[in-house]
Order: sequence, then structure tokens, then C-alpha cells
Amino acid sequence: MLHQNDSKQIKVRHITVEDFEKQITNFRNGFPYIKLVAPASKGNGIHQYNEQEVASLAVWFDNHYTDYDILKFVPASGAASRMFKVLFEFMESFQGTDAEIEQYEADKSFNSPYHFFSNLHHFAFYNDLKNALAKDGFSLEKLTEQKEFKTILEYFLTEKGLGYARLPKGLLLFHHYDDGPRMAVEEHLVEGVHYATDKNRTAHIHLTVSHEHRHKFEQAIAERKGKYEKNYNITFSVEYSQQKPSTDMIAVDKDNEPFRNEDGTLLFRPGGHGALIENLNEMDAEIIFIKNIDNVVPDRLKETTYVYKKVIGGLLFRLQENTFDYLDLLENGNLTDMEVEEIREFAEKELQIFFPEAYRGYEKMDKIDFLYNKLNRPMRVCGMVKNEGEPGGGPYWVQDEHDTLSLQIVESSQMDLDNPEQIKIINEATHFNPVDLVCGIKNYKGEKFNLKNYIDPQTGFISLKSQNGKDVKAQELPGLWNGAMSDWITVFVETPLITFNPVKAINDLLRKEHQPA
Repeated sequence: MLHQNDSKQIKVRHITVEDFEKQITNFRNGFPYIKLVAPASKGNGIHQYNEQEVASLAVWFDNHYTDYDILKFVPASGAASRMFKVLFEFMESFQGTDAEIEQYEADKSFNSPYHFFSNLHHFAFYNDLKNALAKDGFSLEKLTEQKEFKTILEYFLTEKGLGYARLPKGLLLFHHYDDGPRMAVEEHLVEGVHYATDKNRTAHIHLTVSHEHRHKFEQAIAERKGKYEKNYNITFSVEYSQQKPSTDMIAVDKDNEPFRNEDGTLLFRPGGHGALIENLNEMDAEIIFIKNIDNVVPDRLKETTYVYKKVIGGLLFRLQENTFDYLDLLENGNLTDMEVEEIREFAEKELQIFFPEAYRGYEKMDKIDFLYNKLNRPMRVCGMVKNEGEPGGGPYWVQDEHDTLSLQIVESSQMDLDNPEQIKIINEATHFNPVDLVCGIKNYKGEKFNLKNYIDPQTGFISLKSQNGKDVKAQELPGLWNGAMSDWITVFVETPLITFNPVKAINDLLRKEHQPA
């Protein structure tokens, strides 16, 4: 039941009453599971290239990238708080008793507090933490020796010192360099130089950030970009956007009624990264690289990343060029049977487009219409790494309600984990989604696609959250690289595991991939 003032809350977010009611209906009806048919694998949905082919695609990119408007798009609004879960728990519980110290020293696992404090000097933020403590008369070395861990964590996590727990990941110091430590967002600037720079030597970067942190991003980049512009003889064009309030989702109680805060107002929650399809839809670039903010490495390991960014970019260039040529022919409509078959073979083999059995019986004009509609869509080429036990989504062949097969990136939340047949398919998966993709968002006439037309609204999901100690049900929009791109032309390419080095927990920064040589 909506109250009189609820409409104001809904209206200020630019959410229509119809969309609001649709969200409530989704809670009540739930979302269907994705029907997995088979995991995408090498030779069956995932392209694998040898050294010569990799070099050829990289050269193709180098020879053609200045013909395109290219943008590097980085979702950077996520808070880093989840990185510090173990440290928060330790800070709240540790009292310094002999038993606790014994327990602390006994657990030497990689993600333990012991591993964190024993290796403090290996973190890029070490000197900043040391200086923050020194301002108030504390010695980091003495505090560590005396096992005054709570004081150290207060100055590390809270506003007493560095305030890392309230910062987004992009503003955390990730890596050591001789000329000073770098934030995660700085590593993205450096990456952008190598594959998002135009013919005028301008590197185009777009960051999605939260409103509260935008100024901090602007300040950090303004202070730091100069040295990279000088080192690489380029100019950065950095743009920002926020997740739109219109993509917020109502939260509900266990009875699927709108959840209310203590003051009686409705509780809305962000719609997840799928909301960023709205931001992507407003970009004017032709080619957009997308990569998560925490998946970066120091310069010494970046070369492979650059090569494979060029591989997926070069492949997109080639596929789009051929696709656009075929679309010109299809629009004209005056094709021979041989030309129609040539386009079908290209669509099936190169673009991995599924053709129903009925296609063989179509009249020629029906075949032309079918091919035109299948080829005239946004296109993405996605890097996939070998699965070595990482949780999360991966590449699969899936079947929709019309029995059409397509390649999709599927998250675990979309899978029916109680279905033995689906579990069998999941266990056979060979690859993992590192969120490493390049997108073509304009058609063969140079016009922008309306990306909202290619979303599968039935691929959202519902999760259980807590609000002031009470259980609430939250709804997320179809994920940016999942359901939000469901009806795109999708091509998967195997990329090396070294291109995937995310920082999910603070101690991940101690892995050799994030440390100096």
C-alpha cells in the first residue's frame, strides 16, 4: 500500500509508477533461471589464437585504432569496505589477551590478520599509514611490536587516519613504484594510454563514480595525471558519470510489501552494475573497452594486458568491418543465393549466431530479413580466462523460451543450483569471466544503437540483505555484461590468466602480481 508521500519519493528518482509496480511484481513472481545448454569452450564458442594469430590481430589494431573513437569505460563507484571484512572483525573482537595473541599467531593463512600485519611494509600505503600515526605521536613499528593492532586499524580504516574503509577501490594505493605509489585509478590511466588514445594523442577515459566521491577522484587525477601526460606525450580526457537514481530499486519485506525506514519513507537500493547500461548508452564513442577498477597490475606485467586488449579490439574491428559490408548488401536486398549463404556462414562461424532448423526452408527474402536483423545489433568481444576455481560467472551456451541458442555470460545467481543437469554443465565449465570486453555500439550507418532495446528484463535477480538489523529483499537489474547485453552479438576469446588479477580482499595486494619484481 502506497502512502500519500510515496509518490514524491518515486517521482524525485524519475521512476514511473508503472516501473515501481513492475519491481514489486518481480519480487512476487521471481526471476526464471537461465537454461544452460553447454559451457562455451575452445572450438565451441571460445576462439583460441596461436602466437601468429595474436600478433596479426594486435597489428591490425595498431594499424586501425586511429580510425575509431575509442573510450575506456571503468565502473569505479564500488566501495572498498568489503575488502576489509576480516580486519573489521578482528578490530571489533581483539582485546589483546594472551589467548587471542596465541590464536592470532597460529593463523598464518593468506587472508589472516597475521599475514596483513606481518607484511605491512609491503603495502603501497605503508608510508601514508606510518605518517598518519606519527602525526598523533604514534610509531607504527612500536605499535606492531606491542601488538596494538586496534590502534593501527583505526588509523588505517577510519577517518582518524587514512579512512580506507570509506573510500572507493579506485582511490586506494595499490602498487609501489620508484617515483611513488599508485592508486588503482592511476593504473587505468596508464592502460588507457596504450589502447584508448586517438590520433590527436588524447586518451579518453570514463569513470562511473558515486556523487560523494566524485570530487576526490577529480582531485586525485588532477594531481597525478600530469606526470603521465609528460611521460607518454599524451593528454587525458577524463569524464565522469553517476549511476542514475531512476535505476534504483525498491526494497521489500518478507511479504513482498515495500520496506519502510523508521521515518516511514520507502527504502530504495542501487540497482547494481546493470544500471550502468544507461551510462553506456549515453557514450558517443564507437568502440568502448570495459574493465573493472580492481583488475590492474604494475607496469612490469602490463605488456600481456596490452597485447590482448589489442587482440580483442583488433578482432572487433575486423568483425564489424565485415558485418557492416554485409549489412550494406542485405539492405540493398539484391543478393544471389551464393551471397546469402556466404553471409550465413560468416554469421554462424565468426559471430557464433544460432540458426534454427526452420531457416533452411525460408524463402530468400525471409533469409535476408533474418540475417539483417541478426547482424544489425551491438557487438562485443569478451576475453575469457581458464577457470581455476574462481567464483562467479562464465561463458555458456543458453537457450531462451523460443528455443534459440546464444552465447551469454552467466552469473551463479542466475543458475539453478538445485538442478542436477544444470550442475553437470556448470562443473564442465572451462572458462571464467574476468570482465574484459570491448564493445561496438554504433551501426553500419554510424548511428548509435539504443542499448536499452537489447536488455533481457527477465535476467535480474533477488537477494537477501539487512537494513538496521531487519531482513529486506533487494532486487538488482540485469547485470551490465550479463542480461543488459543479452541480445548483443557476442564473441568469446581465450585470454591468459595473467590478465586477471583482481583485488577482492586487502591481502590480495600482497600477491606477487601486485608487488615489485
